[in-house]
Amino acid sequence: MTRYLISFPSGAMDHIPQEELPVVGKAAHAVVKEAMDAGVWVFGGGLAEDVDPVMVAGDGTITAGTYSQTKEFNGGFTVLDLPSREAAREWAAKIATACRCAQEVREFMPDPAVGN
Repeated sequence: MTRYLISFPSGAMDHIPQEELPVVGKAAHAVVKEAMDAGVWVFGGGLAEDVDPVMVAGDGTITAGTYSQTKEFNGGFTVLDLPSREAAREWAAKIATACRCAQEVREFMPDPAVGN
């Protein structure tokens, strides 16, 4: 099994009217429950957009922000343990339908030293 990150950036759901957000939330939670019931759920959630990220160096120095060459990642994400990239795409489609926005799929590199 391989772990996959399925995610969307902040703003991807901005087209959804405020009054429809409870329905979207219910649909998203149904997909989460389906993933849990299927035994593929690892972790997921949304990042707090009202809390600024910080960079912490090896010596403990803290600076505001993220790596300069990257964009901030805000939004929602799911980590699933799946047998194939095709399965990850299928789950991404379910999440995209529930959240009403496209999902990005990325594969985690295996690391036998930590059991995956």
